[in-house]
Amino acid sequence: MVIKVVLLLAFFAITIFIGIYFRRRADSVSGFVLAGRDVGPWLTAFAYGTTYFSAVIFVGYAGQFGWRFGTAATWVGLGNAFIGCLMPWIILGRRTRIMTHHLKSATMPEFFGTRFDSSALKIGAAIIIFIFLIPYTASLYNGLSRLFSMAFGIDFVYIIVAMAILTAIYVVAGGYFATAVNDFIQGIIMLAGIIAIIATVINNNGGFINALTGMARVEEVNVMGVKVPGVLTSFFGPDPLSLLGVVILTSLGTWGLPQMVSKFYAIKSEKAISKGAVISTIFAIIVAGGCYFLGSFGRLYANVVEVGANGAVVYDSIIPKIIEGFPDLLIGLVVLLVLSASISTLSSLVITSSSTLTLDFLKGHVVKKMSDKQQLVIIRTLVVVFIVISAIIAVLQYKQGVMFIAQLMGVSWGALAGSFLAPFLYGLFWKRATRIAVWCNFGFATIVMVLNIFFRNSFPVILQSPINAGAFTMLAGFIIVPIVSILTKAPDSKQIDGIFSCYEETVSVKAKDALAE
Repeated sequence: MVIKVVLLLAFFAITIFIGIYFRRRADSVSGFVLAGRDVGPWLTAFAYGTTYFSAVIFVGYAGQFGWRFGTAATWVGLGNAFIGCLMPWIILGRRTRIMTHHLKSATMPEFFGTRFDSSALKIGAAIIIFIFLIPYTASLYNGLSRLFSMAFGIDFVYIIVAMAILTAIYVVAGGYFATAVNDFIQGIIMLAGIIAIIATVINNNGGFINALTGMARVEEVNVMGVKVPGVLTSFFGPDPLSLLGVVILTSLGTWGLPQMVSKFYAIKSEKAISKGAVISTIFAIIVAGGCYFLGSFGRLYANVVEVGANGAVVYDSIIPKIIEGFPDLLIGLVVLLVLSASISTLSSLVITSSSTLTLDFLKGHVVKKMSDKQQLVIIRTLVVVFIVISAIIAVLQYKQGVMFIAQLMGVSWGALAGSFLAPFLYGLFWKRATRIAVWCNFGFATIVMVLNIFFRNSFPVILQSPINAGAFTMLAGFIIVPIVSILTKAPDSKQIDGIFSCYEETVSVKAKDALAE
């Protein structure tokens, strides 16, 4: 217990120190929200990766999908790395940085409002973010409950309060730059932790070959409804179509999530893009690939995994049961890993929520004139408000078992990515995209995902899962936006040419970076 408490206190002390130390970098709205668009490749890459992967993935998704798909669940982690990390950096990174800087956009709603010349669109995007980020933020606490109960034997409410206070202190003090520095440290902890856990699990099961042999003996029902021995070690597992849905939602979804895309707003230089792409991809291969690979061995612990009253496996108990017998030092490292994953994502979400509500809803609409100092005060205040609200929701769910909140958490990712992915991509690359098309996509994604909460059983079987429904809304957006855009009036060509002119500006580079004509 002493080892675990010392590790935890050291983590808290370092995190708070960084927030206070970098408070001078957050003395303006641009400095607080974007760190003055001056963040290097290592910090940006780690901020992207640690925001991507939270306790929800390590405890919830890794356990659930590892149990369902076996070793094929590793494909989810690899999809996260190459589709969710590498491709966005290459395809979105440069264009996002150039156009958002040109349009003076600090948030995704602000981008939509300026790009499509519609303040109503900006407000609509801000409302979607406000509604669906809050439950997603609250879900970050849940992955910690079982681990802290197992490691410390204390009521989870105290952990929620401690995590909320810690995050509030360093985010309010240091803003995005302090968050990025802490993300880097937390990312190192996540890398070390996942490698140590996988090595221990494999060693405890007699080595890699023996562990796979044990998995191969498990009979599981495949997609045809037939029990097949060894299907959990097959290439695509027992249900390839559902596996594909998970890969699409958890990988392609990052392209449209405001807390992920905002990392590109703060990129410092061209070199930061190329380096950041490589760093974040390697980080994701180890962390995401490692998490799902670890979860795939959950079946080897079937005799100790919790089972609910209905006879179904409690997925959130799988990872905690796997590490329950670890040495104290390693359990302490695991706790720090999950705490790091949760706090890094939580800090990014509350900065996104508070800045969006301030800059895109309050400024110019509720409060007509707002100075930079006033904006900064309101953003910092809202950071605390959002953290408190998410903590209260987490406590209510923990104490009273409010299942409606849990369902809404699962829907939030699909609603956000489904609403924003296609409009954002078309907004960056296609001049013909119209504001009506964006509105149609916003409406379609949010309506589908909300209906999935209340009328799930009325959906086609494949879309009853919120994950598959979310993947469907994201892919549908690539059809909805161009079709509606073509059928509606084209935007003013002169205005659009002015927006896209930022891509045509001449930039001088050294000969070693580009050949002369």
